Amino acid sequence: MAQHWQEMLPIDRYTVAASGLLHDYDRKVLTLLYQPLIGSACFSLYMTLWAELEENRLWSSSNSHHSLMNFIGMGLKDIYEARIKLEGIGLLKVYVNKDEETRSFIYELLPPLTPEQFFLDGMLNIYLYKKLGRNQFMRLKRFFSDQKVQRAAGYEEVTKAFQDVFESGHPVSFEVDDEVEQMMNEKDGEGYIGRNEQDGIQVSNEAFNFELLQAGLNESLVPKKALTVKVRESISNLAFLYGIDPIQMKNIVISAVNEDNEINIEELRKSARDWYQFQNHDQLPSLIDRVQPAIHQTQKEHPATQEEELIRYLEITSPRQLLKDISGGAEPSKGDLQIIEDVMFQQKLLPGVINVLIQYVMLKTDMKLTKGYVEKIAGHWARKKIKTPQEAMLLAKKEHRQYLDWAEGKKTASTNGNKKKPIRTEMLPDWFDEKDSTANKKKETQQHSSEKDQDELQMKKRELNEKLKKLRSQEVTD
Repeated sequence: MAQHWQEMLPIDRYTVAASGLLHDYDRKVLTLLYQPLIGSACFSLYMTLWAELEENRLWSSSNSHHSLMNFIGMGLKDIYEARIKLEGIGLLKVYVNKDEETRSFIYELLPPLTPEQFFLDGMLNIYLYKKLGRNQFMRLKRFFSDQKVQRAAGYEEVTKAFQDVFESGHPVSFEVDDEVEQMMNEKDGEGYIGRNEQDGIQVSNEAFNFELLQAGLNESLVPKKALTVKVRESISNLAFLYGIDPIQMKNIVISAVNEDNEINIEELRKSARDWYQFQNHDQLPSLIDRVQPAIHQTQKEHPATQEEELIRYLEITSPRQLLKDISGGAEPSKGDLQIIEDVMFQQKLLPGVINVLIQYVMLKTDMKLTKGYVEKIAGHWARKKIKTPQEAMLLAKKEHRQYLDWAEGKKTASTNGNKKKPIRTEMLPDWFDEKDSTANKKKETQQHSSEKDQDELQMKKRELNEKLKKLRSQEVTD
């Protein structure tokens, strides 16, 4: 997989463009509604790129990524990670022009959703509610709301219409020649400075199996024509948001059909939300990276060995799916998901690293996720800046003895005094038991040495017993 330095270099140049004028009110929307979801680094990158646009203009001058690194105080990798998050949430489009020696980029800033679009989005509003909680969410909703302009009692509208105020003059002759007509039209390649409202987040329909959904729907209950473009887009978003498969989605769709044999989108959203909360004890989903980010994926798509296959699986599988796979397809418990979610947000560990942590901990603690133990190892890995499954595996092997002590609640080795340590046997992940690992080689050498010492000791005992027997037999003879 491509690394950040394969995607862009400090010497690569970029130009900032805007799809329309960005207004001062957008800053409040970005600060209060988007920033909790994308983080301060993404927010800082967007605002820095915005600042490079001249007032009331749509294009900036060219600049280098090295200058951007200095402006924003971030490394190139962090800028790239922030950039792809802005792309994913619909705030940035990226265009690249490659030649033999250099690359140049156009970063097109997209305006944020309006507050109304955001709070009615069906995805972003759910993630924001989960992130901030009820009180802060309602505070923001009140902040971006106000009373509608309504006709007060006793007032009647007396507004004049256009034709009541103006007349259209008709001169005797008015010829529109080619020059005038050309002036009335836009020039090729140019457009008026303005702004089109941003569309909401849309998950690709290809991510959901509509054929399987339609196969399970009865034509008499849900006509095919009821699955309009907007309904399909809503189903794709809801399937992504709540992790609903086509079989489960079937009943949700049926419950949203009205008396006109049409699917009510608001009812569809409500039914999907109710289904998820029933399955997850009234909780709502969080906005997290589903799998290991591409820039931190190191394994090729077609692994050649079992180890490469395992690493590939850990990189393309979400922690939630890994928990399901470990439990044979059963949904993870609320407590386990909460532990993993807390670690991902608080310790900032990537999904692939979380997967190694889950596998290691569960096999060592009788298939249980213990919050304190998970957080202790996660904190250690965070301080070590572990980013890939391979790094997590190597550190787990290196610190295996320390982690065993943590699992048993030992504070320090000195508290045990000179007591004999019990022999511990525990299950370990498949990746831990590698024949060529240094730890295992050392362990095997120690075992072999110990067995050899035991054999030599037994041999010496037998030789000593034989000598004693001979001495006793000589004494009897004498």
